[in-house]
Amino acid sequence: MNPQPLLHDLVPTVAAPTVALSGADGQIRPAGVQGVFHSDARVLSAAVLRLDDREPEPLGHTPEGPGFAAPSGGAGAGNSTADRFVSLPRWLGDQGIDPTVRIDRMRRIAPGRVEERIELSSTASVPVSTLLTVELAVDLAPIEVVKSGGSGEPVAPKAGDGSLTWTRDRLTITAVGRDATVDPAGRLRWAIEVPPGGRTIVVWDLDVDDPDVVARPAAGPPTWSRPEIRAADHRLTRLVDRSLDDLATLRLTDGDAGADKSEYLGAGVPWYLTLFGRDSIWAARMLLPLGTELAAGTLKVLARRQGAKVDERSGEAPGKILHEVRRHEFVVERSGLRLPPVYYGTIDATPLWISLLHDAWRWGMPAAEVEALLPNLEAALGWLADYADPDGDGFLEYVDTTGSGLANQGWKDSADAVRFRDGRTAEPPIALCEVQGYAYRAAVDGAALLDAYRRPGGDRWRTYAAELADRFRSAFWVDGRAEGRVDGGVDGGYPALALDRDKRPVDSLTSNIGHLLGTGMLTADEERAVATALAGDAMSGGYGLRTMSTLDAAFAPLSYHCGSVWAHDTAIVTAGLARAGYPDAARTLIDGLLAAAETFDYRMPELHAGDARAELSRPMPYPAACRPQAWSAAASILLLRSVLGLEPDVPNERVSLRPMAGMPVEARGLRIGGRRVAVRVDADGAGELSVEQ
Repeated sequence: MNPQPLLHDLVPTVAAPTVALSGADGQIRPAGVQGVFHSDARVLSAAVLRLDDREPEPLGHTPEGPGFAAPSGGAGAGNSTADRFVSLPRWLGDQGIDPTVRIDRMRRIAPGRVEERIELSSTASVPVSTLLTVELAVDLAPIEVVKSGGSGEPVAPKAGDGSLTWTRDRLTITAVGRDATVDPAGRLRWAIEVPPGGRTIVVWDLDVDDPDVVARPAAGPPTWSRPEIRAADHRLTRLVDRSLDDLATLRLTDGDAGADKSEYLGAGVPWYLTLFGRDSIWAARMLLPLGTELAAGTLKVLARRQGAKVDERSGEAPGKILHEVRRHEFVVERSGLRLPPVYYGTIDATPLWISLLHDAWRWGMPAAEVEALLPNLEAALGWLADYADPDGDGFLEYVDTTGSGLANQGWKDSADAVRFRDGRTAEPPIALCEVQGYAYRAAVDGAALLDAYRRPGGDRWRTYAAELADRFRSAFWVDGRAEGRVDGGVDGGYPALALDRDKRPVDSLTSNIGHLLGTGMLTADEERAVATALAGDAMSGGYGLRTMSTLDAAFAPLSYHCGSVWAHDTAIVTAGLARAGYPDAARTLIDGLLAAAETFDYRMPELHAGDARAELSRPMPYPAACRPQAWSAAASILLLRSVLGLEPDVPNERVSLRPMAGMPVEARGLRIGGRRVAVRVDADGAGELSVEQ
């Protein structure tokens, strides 16, 4: 059984739904997860550059940033991005200490298209002659096969006049080398001569014809605003800038939407570059300070696929919001996972959808657009009432009855994510703590929308929320004083991670409890207990918030969900701490994430290791983490909002500011109700909001 291939040292060049993953030298080698992926298929498995049958030595690489015009030869406009790779063929040119021949390999990606512009420049005193080749290969491996460490069968090319074409089923890939000769085995060749002080440029490109793609590219620039940030901590400015560049490359539209081009964000590169309910919702929610258009698009795309029937295999139920959409069945043989192309195995996407609609309304989403989604809101609330609690104990819970779906269906969805303090794995059905908080908030938010649009049911859902809070208080709280795990709090207690099948509290201390802050379900004393539990070194002593306490038996800094640090998770909890009045704990987490961001060149990965800051001067990468990842990048805007303390209520014509002291910042170009606003916060935490002209 092959291990999952590593990602952390690869260079991604992204224009959703297409991504190239290469080594830092720019070479795409037939190994691991390297290649060009389009949606869920690897459409190029090798692109190896050689001169005189030798590989040049890598010097470095640099991102060239996103753009919004197609590369030359491309059809129409769309998002694109590029990376430059510089290398040296030191056997060419003058034979002194300094290199005299240089290769600049510019790779630009647009949706369904790759273009490489390879420039040889020379400062040598004599002409330089060489044979430049690019060796290409295609295996059309499905993404889940690559993720499992496998590969596809090589596809033989058909050689044409300066072109190579690969076809299988309805997929066609065409590579064209301008002025190149073609080797039927898959090589493009150019005989080159560079004069002294001169340069020569060759270009090759690749186009993908894929009529069955389920996620289509967004056209034009992003719909959200791009704020100007001036912060005393320049790391925040750099993180926001890089994150917005990355988010621009992850935009997609629904392949089944017809003329409707509503946008959403693909979850992450390369495994999740498609529609994911939970991920796309959280990313859109975090970006609300930049406008409501992305939220509206995400809500509409998910509403179009809202569950309509009960289907055990797919997890569909009436009113339910989906988990993910794929081109075909997603099969991982070694784990027994077999997910249908449209899969609904998520316990939290539906309440999160409700709260995204509510929050977008509060930020100024046009009233008519909100009203058009009210039938979907009522259906989602109906799922909460009729399907989310199959055993009738009053809590939302999940269990995979098929044996081939996701064993865990919250955001920590790995098979070993739900563990007791002593390391035992909890048995399903599982009722997660944060999901009860999401349901409470969804009920309150749904009631507010029903009242505002004069639809019945508001009182019912407020009663539902109050009763859920009482049940949670009785069933979930555990004593945290044992083994010195938690100091202070409400009798030293904190909420359990979950209830297992026997309704026993899963008593590990995890980041999940931080998601309860700001939902309204906890009392002030309970929020203090949660803040206290999370503020200690066992949880907050890493580069951000650990997913599990170092004092739990299952803790491991490189565990996917039991000890690592996730940027989006940390940002959500930071926002809750700030809102609940715990700025010191929030600042600790912000500083940890900003230190990590500096290490990762401000492109935050999906997650990183949970080692202690006191022991390591920089965080270690999680080797198979997606990067860029939508909610990791969007977390930068939620951090900014937490510092600003910005809370709008456009329907009631109110905006409140509760800034965080100690982090002076000015943000211009934010949007509330379609109007551009600026917010300034000084070192003492005094804030000022103004409307920009």
